[in-house]
Amino acid sequence: MIDLQLQFASQSKNIPDSKRMEDWVRQTCSDRDQVSVGIRIVDEQESAELNQQYRHKQGATNVLSFPFESPHLPDDSEEDEDNFEDFLGDLVICAPVVENEAEQQGKNVEAHWAHMVVHGLLHLQGYDHLETVQAEEMEAIERQILAGLGFPDPYQEA
Repeated sequence: MIDLQLQFASQSKNIPDSKRMEDWVRQTCSDRDQVSVGIRIVDEQESAELNQQYRHKQGATNVLSFPFESPHLPDDSEEDEDNFEDFLGDLVICAPVVENEAEQQGKNVEAHWAHMVVHGLLHLQGYDHLETVQAEEMEAIERQILAGLGFPDPYQEA
C-alpha cells in the first residue's frame, strides 16, 4: 500500500499528476509492503529558504530529502515504534528548478521529474552519493528503476 501525501505550493503547469507520482513511489519502494511519504512541490523561494535552513546552501535546489527519524520512546511507552516504520519521510521538489534543468540538459520534463522523485526516495531509504562508491551504487539503482518505468538513463549525456 502506498500512502502518498502531496502538497502543491507551486504555480507550475508541468507538475506530473498524483497517479504518476504514486507509480514512481511504488516502483522505487517495490521491496516494501507499505510505504508512506510526503512530497511537497514548491517554487524557488521556498526551496531556497529550506536549502539555506537545512543544508546551509544558498539558492533553490531540485530536491530536498528529509528522512523520518523515529522518536526515542521510553521503554514503558504504550506507543509502538512499529507504527512509524512505514513512514520514509518527506521530499520537497522545486518545480521551476526541475523544469529548468530538464530544458538545459535536453531531457524530457516528465523523465526528469521521475528521476527527482526516485532520487529523493532513495535518499529517504538511506542511499547517498557523497563518495564515488556510494554514487555508483545509487546511480545504478536509479537507472534500473527509471528503465522499469520506461525512462532513459538520466546520467547519459544528451
